[in-house]
Amino acid sequence: MRAILAVGLWVWAAAAGAQGLFTMESNQDGRAWEAVGRLEIAGEAFCTGALIAPELVLTAAHCLYDPGTGARVPVDDIQFLAGWRNGRAAAYRRIRKAVPHPDYVFAEAADVARVGTDLALIELQHPIRNTTILPFATEAAPEAGASVGVVSYAHDRSEAPALQDLCRVMARQSGMLVLSCAVDFGASGSPVFRFDLEGTPRIVSVVSAKAEANGAPVSLATDLDGPLQIVKLALARQGDPGAGLERMPAGSRRETGAKFIKP
Repeated sequence: MRAILAVGLWVWAAAAGAQGLFTMESNQDGRAWEAVGRLEIAGEAFCTGALIAPELVLTAAHCLYDPGTGARVPVDDIQFLAGWRNGRAAAYRRIRKAVPHPDYVFAEAADVARVGTDLALIELQHPIRNTTILPFATEAAPEAGASVGVVSYAHDRSEAPALQDLCRVMARQSGMLVLSCAVDFGASGSPVFRFDLEGTPRIVSVVSAKAEANGAPVSLATDLDGPLQIVKLALARQGDPGAGLERMPAGSRRETGAKFIKP
């Protein structure tokens, strides 16, 4: 917790409008971002995810849990909607497996260590092989001061993704990045991009939570360097850890989305 206080983070209780947001409502606007999609959770809540291989979606670990009970959401209740825009997706896929980081504990208090392991991989039942839906490459997170961008959905713009590309890495500490990007519920699991000299985006982190630093909204993200390889190995070892879990009662709602960091 001391690491959080060192960068001046506390609960952000009010929604804030992100600066530099460009909502991609047309097919032309979103053509380069079709591999980013909505993760539907039982048709009642959603997170954001991104393809890093034809059959693999990268997202936040907490998106796989019911916040009310702490139980894993059954894989049958999760669907990936690639390039979701205005009621249609470029591809629809059911889920074969969903694996969080082995060290992630949903019931633990929100702190730097939890953000540092808030990473999950989802294996699709069928790969997405489409010339317009190209998986993103990943690389290690940049140092403090570097420019980054986030593509996400959120509760107030759930029908089209938005790009926020006027962000920077404010700090790196213990596997966590503090970003100047402002996010809201639904943005959990959103890919954080670094752009090379040709403008090609590469995923360098995943949004875990929203917070506040020195009076301004920020986001907390998980460093991929190390954790991603660990989750890949866990996915290869495990069979179907999300199968057979008890379903939530009809009518209950999962508020899956960016979580608060508490002091």
